[in-house]
Amino acid sequence: MSFRTLISRLSSSSKEAHNLLLLLRRSSSPTLRSQSSRVTRHLYPKRTPTIGGEGRPFHWSVLPLAVAASAGFGVALDLRSDPAACDSGHEGSESGGRVGGKNSTELVVGGFHKEVPRELIEELKAVCETNITLDHEERYFHGKPQNSFHSAVNIPDVVVFPRSEDEVSKIVTSCNKHKIPIVPYGGATSIEGHTLAPQGGVCIDMTLMNKVKELHVEDMDVVVEPGIGWIELNEYLKPYGLFFPLDPGPGATIGGMCATRCSGSLAVRYGTMRDNVINLKAVLANGDVIKTGSRARKSAAGYDLARMMIGSEGTLGIITEVTLRLHKLPQHSVVAMCNFQTIKDAADVAIATMLSGIQVSRVELMDEVQIKAINIANGKNLPEVPTLMFEFIGTEAYSREQTLLVQKIVSEHKGSDFVFVEEPEAKKELWKIRKEALWACFAMQPDSEAMITDVCVPLSRLGECISRSKQLLDASPLVCTVLAHAGDGNFHTVILFDSKSEDQLREAERLNHFMVHAALEMEGTCTGEHGVGTGKMKYLEEELGIEALRTMKRIKVALDPNDIMNPGKLIPPHVCF
Repeated sequence: MSFRTLISRLSSSSKEAHNLLLLLRRSSSPTLRSQSSRVTRHLYPKRTPTIGGEGRPFHWSVLPLAVAASAGFGVALDLRSDPAACDSGHEGSESGGRVGGKNSTELVVGGFHKEVPRELIEELKAVCETNITLDHEERYFHGKPQNSFHSAVNIPDVVVFPRSEDEVSKIVTSCNKHKIPIVPYGGATSIEGHTLAPQGGVCIDMTLMNKVKELHVEDMDVVVEPGIGWIELNEYLKPYGLFFPLDPGPGATIGGMCATRCSGSLAVRYGTMRDNVINLKAVLANGDVIKTGSRARKSAAGYDLARMMIGSEGTLGIITEVTLRLHKLPQHSVVAMCNFQTIKDAADVAIATMLSGIQVSRVELMDEVQIKAINIANGKNLPEVPTLMFEFIGTEAYSREQTLLVQKIVSEHKGSDFVFVEEPEAKKELWKIRKEALWACFAMQPDSEAMITDVCVPLSRLGECISRSKQLLDASPLVCTVLAHAGDGNFHTVILFDSKSEDQLREAERLNHFMVHAALEMEGTCTGEHGVGTGKMKYLEEELGIEALRTMKRIKVALDPNDIMNPGKLIPPHVCF
């Protein structure tokens, strides 16, 4: 291509100029850079160089291409956008046809599938030996979330099961060399499509890395591999009088809990995952291994890389080791339950309890539909009305004192049937009601799928948000239940629908959409603990703003320039820079 022709194309098409910039900005040829002033004079003879319209600076790294063309160098033009910097169209576009784009209505995640080269398969076999599979059933299992209605057009091409951090690093290095996407995989309990493989690629199942590496009883911390489950960890810690307080769904692993920044029913007292991780190690996209800090309980040394990794959903790196903060097992606990006539009365009691200064460890709310599901599933005869459950911990005297204070608050807010238990088996039976709530829902409609939404609002807006949502849910032809971690403003709705019915699927999505926007209008968030994945991407710009998303994108591109780390998740596809 001649110099004149190339200059003409750059001058007439800001889009091509922008794309060329993305492709060539790392050019380092001295010969190409030596004649840059010539190109500048042709493109912008009388003003400061800009590109793409007023206010956009012209990037000098575009210039080497023009110089190369004029100097006779062979230049192959590929005017497609760099997918790492712009996944679909221009920033601000509606992206309605893409999952995760603004106003997206698509539910099946699409993606460009790149064939995995035989050379990569052989490299992975050399690393993993027998811990690798190409079996279709195994790949399909890893490509379809176990507790989520989300799906993708592709499944992983290969599944590997590393046994060490070194193996993870070698796997990632090979994938990065071949530019093949990676999807980390843990307990498979996430529900927003985090483990989908829309572009195929390599699924890295971390469940063989499940060891407790170090326990420091006096420091009350533990170093673990990512594949260990929180339930198994607490069984290990129990003889030492310690426990790890986060309690998401059964089967969740520590690595996945970090990746999604999860919490659970105890977060009202102990905080979320970000509050209970002291440091971690992670493998970056180029295979480098980083450690984010020491075992000190606090540090002001450098950027807080641990908090950046927590909640990154595998898009920045693969977590290979976590140092967790532990707590003493409570000396005594009391579990209480009470009933209300309206969901708002129940929410108001949760708010009043928190404002009173009483340090509850759990405040869980269930609506009347959820209680009905529990009755059906467990053969119980509980009053089918909105219900609150509390847990109080401490010394025996302190726990009972807190229980009686809350009983008084309940009586002042139209509550009734306040009961509490202290015997271990009785407490276990009561909490079983809440822990198995999701499975109880399927007892009402065994052949249904569940769309589970998760929003969080400032505590003072919880009653209003749940009440507004309930009006819509109760009017819907679908069966919908409400559950809430009411002490921190976080509530879920389980929407049951027939996955074969397009109408029911759209109705479920309509209800989900309403609740998310209601929460955002109240200065809340589209997800309190489930994470973004593919399901919540489309709400992020409204919640965070485009500048915050651009910043996330820049971090992503800096750490993962080939976009191999769990692509198509967390950052909406319309975000460009």
